[in-house]
Amino acid sequence: MAEQQQSLQAGQLPPRSHQVVKAATAATAGGSLLLLSGLILVGTVIALTVATPLLVILSPILVPAVIAVGLIITGFLASGGFGVAAISILSWIYRYVTGKQPPGAESLDQARMKLAGKAREMKDRAEQFGQLATGQQT
Repeated sequence: MAEQQQSLQAGQLPPRSHQVVKAATAATAGGSLLLLSGLILVGTVIALTVATPLLVILSPILVPAVIAVGLIITGFLASGGFGVAAISILSWIYRYVTGKQPPGAESLDQARMKLAGKAREMKDRAEQFGQLATGQQT
């Protein structure tokens, strides 16, 4: 073992017997996987040959059934998703109202203050415009 490491470190090739063992192992593994893939292909073709007439005969039943099951699953998933969203929003609102400062509360407060400032500014401008339009300038 130490001789192999020394020969590899010195830049020499490993003994030929190790190369033969590696090649035989790779060929065995590759061949068995190739055989397995061939068997699976043959089984798939046989199963498809047997199942095709059944699928053609039952397609007026299976296609609507698959569509119905798909719609039902989509409905349940959407309902569950909306329910989770609603519960999380309600819990966020509860925490915000009780003063526990949930994530994002600071940005909401900043936006509220900004909107209130703009509303006051628009109110003042409307009052000035109203005074100018009626001719009652003060």
